[in-house]
Amino acid sequence: MRYERLGEVPHKRHVQVRRNGSSSPLLTEEVMGYEGFSGNETILYHLHSPCRLDAVGGFRALEREEWIPDTHVHRLADTVPVEPGGDPLSGRRLLMFNADLEVSVCKPADALDGFYRNGEGDEVIYVHRGGGVLRTVFGRVPFRERDYVVIPRGTTHTFELDGGEQHWICFHTPGELETPNRYRNRYGLLLEHAPYSHRDFHGPAELETYDEGGEFEVTVRVRDGHQSYLLDRHPFDVVGWDGYVWPYTFNADDFEPRAGRFHLPPPAHQTFQGPNFVICTFAPRMLDWDPEAVPLPYHHSNIQSEEVMFYAAGDYAARRGVEVGSITLHPSGLPHGPQPGAVEKALGATHTDELAIMWDTFRPLRLTRLWRDHDKPEYALSWNPDRSPAHA
Repeated sequence: MRYERLGEVPHKRHVQVRRNGSSSPLLTEEVMGYEGFSGNETILYHLHSPCRLDAVGGFRALEREEWIPDTHVHRLADTVPVEPGGDPLSGRRLLMFNADLEVSVCKPADALDGFYRNGEGDEVIYVHRGGGVLRTVFGRVPFRERDYVVIPRGTTHTFELDGGEQHWICFHTPGELETPNRYRNRYGLLLEHAPYSHRDFHGPAELETYDEGGEFEVTVRVRDGHQSYLLDRHPFDVVGWDGYVWPYTFNADDFEPRAGRFHLPPPAHQTFQGPNFVICTFAPRMLDWDPEAVPLPYHHSNIQSEEVMFYAAGDYAARRGVEVGSITLHPSGLPHGPQPGAVEKALGATHTDELAIMWDTFRPLRLTRLWRDHDKPEYALSWNPDRSPAHA
């Protein structure tokens, strides 16, 4: 990500700095960085030590209720019937996971009481419904429908939610979430052929700086669980920061889709990369223009990957019986492609109005009971017109 600066920052790093002249206490400088001191970093200036604690609370290990299906087939689940509940942290209900990625459905109905920090992974939230403000130690980050909200590890934050329905897809990775390597030059600048520019990424709009005492609970994800801490100073005591690590939003409507004379494969839609996974945005776009082109995806086998797609808006022409809010899983080892009749029906189409969010993992995914509770087993037969109710 690009260099950003907000608030009061001294002219040099690692020097004595006071907020209101020589009579004020020294500010506490915190270097927050990846890969030790070799990766991207940001320097924050606190009124008090970020290490300061008032009390240490309990630790609660994360529980994953895995569902191991009896069969290995293509699967469909509908997230619309998932009941709202909990807050932006407790309301996350794990849907699938492996060592590289966890994916949850969250429909928060309550405010987050306190603050949260993921100490062992980056997070990105796709906002299918709802909006609000991500309040962070870096400042306020407004978000809206179709935003990806990217939260670097180590970011203390809470949420201010708009009224009404909230429906999120939440991703956690122990790796680093990045823009794809091929979109950047050696300096980190997004290239002209990238499907977005730096102008499309929106960081904190303003700082929130508090110098106040009280009781402030912070929940930190560490060691595969949640550790609770109680602070006696407000955690948002930063007066300024600068660097390359900060939370931001990117809206799916700002993704600039690519089209070709013939069909382009899913990497053309890639939006983010992580260790052993990618996240793609299938945005409304023009379709292939050659008169002999087949505008729908060709059949393909995921020999080394699992393909998962969340249907966010529009009408996805390659699938029947798949509604907005549904998720399909096409696991490794099985070919998949358009369902019967879809290709013929799509011939001559010039554009598509679909919006879908896809994640491909290069190691097998494990499902949870939440998927089991919303699984549509008939989807596995939907390529056979003699067996599928979708073709009746």
